[in-house]
Order: sequence, then C-alpha cells, then structure tokens
Amino acid sequence: MNKAEYTLEVPTDRFELYRLILEKAVEGPVKVMVAGGVDSGKTTLVNFLLNGLIGEGLKVAVVDSDVGQKSILPPATVSMGFPEGPVRSLSDVYGMYHYFIGTTSPGQYMGEMVVAVSRLTEMASRMADVTLVDTTGFVSGPGSDLKRLKVEAVRPDFLVLLERGNELETLARSVGGHTRVIRLGVSERARRYSPEERRSLRNDKWKTYFRDSRVLEVDLRKIIPTGTAMFQGRELDGREKTLLSRLFDWIIFAGWEFEKYVVVKADAGDPRFPRRGLHAIDFEGLSNLLVGFINEAGLCEALGILKWIRFSDMKAEVLTPLPEDRLSEMTELRFGRIRVLESGEELGLLRREEL
Repeated sequence: MNKAEYTLEVPTDRFELYRLILEKAVEGPVKVMVAGGVDSGKTTLVNFLLNGLIGEGLKVAVVDSDVGQKSILPPATVSMGFPEGPVRSLSDVYGMYHYFIGTTSPGQYMGEMVVAVSRLTEMASRMADVTLVDTTGFVSGPGSDLKRLKVEAVRPDFLVLLERGNELETLARSVGGHTRVIRLGVSERARRYSPEERRSLRNDKWKTYFRDSRVLEVDLRKIIPTGTAMFQGRELDGREKTLLSRLFDWIIFAGWEFEKYVVVKADAGDPRFPRRGLHAIDFEGLSNLLVGFINEAGLCEALGILKWIRFSDMKAEVLTPLPEDRLSEMTELRFGRIRVLESGEELGLLRREEL
C-alpha cells in the first residue's frame, strides 16, 4: 500500500508550479522543497512534478526526508535517488545515498535532519537538473523551526507550502528572504490516514527492508559505536561495578567514566533513583534497537537491528541486509532510537537521552 500514487488529477495551480520549475530549469539546476502538515499531499505533489519533469527529458533527483512516512527505503533515514523513468509512486525510487537519523520522530534530531537534507541536496544538485525535496508533516512549534533551518541550509529556489488556510504564515514570512515561497492550498482529494494505517504502512516497509537479512558479528573495537554515551571514557573495573550493583540493587553489565558514570544495567529489585553524575541505560532497551552502518563519508550504507552486545569482548550481533564482505568498509555503528522487529512490528521509541 502506498500513500501517494501518480495522478494528473491535481488542482490547476500544480500545473502552474510545474511550468515555473521548467522555466527556471533553463537557467541551471533547480532545487524545490515541499512542506506542509500531515496528509497535506506533499508526496503526491512531488510525484506529480517528478513524472512530468522526467517526461520533459530532465534528470530529476528526489530527497526523501519524511522519516515518519518514508517512501524511499530504508526507513529512519533521509534518502536520495535518481529515477530513470516515470514511477507509479516514490516507493519505486531506488535510494542511492542515505543519511542515518535512527528514528521516525525527528523532534530530537533536528541537527541531523538539517545536515542530512543539506548534504544530500547538495550532492543531488551537482548531478540533476531538478532536485525535489520531500519533508515531514512536522510543521508546528519546533517543526516550523526545523523547516526554517532546512531552508537556510539548502537555499531552495522554491519553497512550496501546502496549507489549510494560513497555517504556515509564520514559516512563509520567516524564510521569504532565502527562497521564493509558493503557497498552495491542500487538494480536496487529499486523504487523511489514521494512526493505525500509518503504522501499518511503516510496518510493511520495515518488513520489506529486512526481508533478506542475516546476523553479522560486529567488532566494536574496529567499527566505532556512536550515537550513545556508552563506550566513552575509562571502563569501570570490577570493584566499581560491584559497588554500584549493591548501591542501587542493579545487575551491571558494563560501565564507563567520562565526565560522569555511564552504566548498562538491569533491575534486580526495586531500583532506587540514580544519583547526580550517574547515567543508567536499561539493557532491555538495547534489544532490537535500530542501528546504522556508516561509511567513511558519513553516509549510511545499511540499517541493522541490534540483537545482542557482548561487552566482555566488544562484539555485537546485528541483523542486517549489509553483505558480510562489505563490513570491513564501515567505520561506525550508529545507535538509533527506535526498537523494531524484522517482522515489521515497532516496539517503541526511545528518548535521545536514554542512550
């Protein structure tokens, strides 16, 4: 099931936008960013523009940054691809480059989102006549700031706002000096999806992505674990771990000292609240955690599901579609903040500070 399949049954103002982009493309590469609330028709518009521009013989790139309702696999990343011909939906676009975000909720990852969209759009615009940037439906409060920061970083030729009424007035006014703002109404054909339907769509994409995966053993002394407070600083000795275990009634699996104590623990009884200067990570929260295999360019080569960490010898077991012979090319194993099964079931989100 796809949310946005190609159609020509769109409001007439979409055709006017299409003509503006064509005229601008005569001058050189064009960057177009599309923003709007949840279920406002962003992906439908991008798909409409994409197919039309390809039909004109232009090379088009798509940057999919809608991490909550991702079209281009894999989920929880920002992806960029170059369709070779018309597509039924953006899900048919092969993702060539990816930046790992590690969650489907971008609120606590605004820095990563801006870096991802900026880097991939810059790469795309060097190779494409038109780059189309699809964004999340996160537009109120911090979401408006996120869109503003993206615009300041990318400097698109056009920022297309799909709005109901004047809901994006503040955003339009805040970025007017950086781009040409095109304000369009939400189509009457735009369909609202229930939380259950959106979850089902995500589950299908997780299942599809991890379909041909296998468990790889990752040496965390060679591939650096990042995106977490673990593994930083001096490793705690046995005496320190025993003391903390007795003090808080925890089972301590591992620990480090770097500005403060960080421990991986499980509760053996009723835990007392950690003291200031101590950060405790629940061992259970690491199970089925999404991770990203990062190459030397800082881009994500593949996702993985963390199955186990053996802290004693710094080895991790990760379910991933990454070919084993490419493991040696990876420089980082970056920890995300969503737990998911290869069957597609989501087990929940973690807050950024939890790891």
